[in-house]
Amino acid sequence: MSKQSLREEAERLIRESMEKKTIVIKQGTTRIEAVCGKCGAPNRVQAEKGQTRVKFACKNCGHKQETL
Repeated sequence: MSKQSLREEAERLIRESMEKKTIVIKQGTTRIEAVCGKCGAPNRVQAEKGQTRVKFACKNCGHKQETL
């Protein structure tokens, strides 16, 4: 099967299952990849639904800051 036919088949299956209400789509927490402003270490922060800025402390140096 070609990529186009596989894509169409997947879309058809999704449409059918949504009509049957077997799939429930929920919006959950968002994971933000933040970089420490002091030491530059990467940090992974969880943000609740609707939040844009989250306070966190760097896992390496402990510097308290907010995500953008």
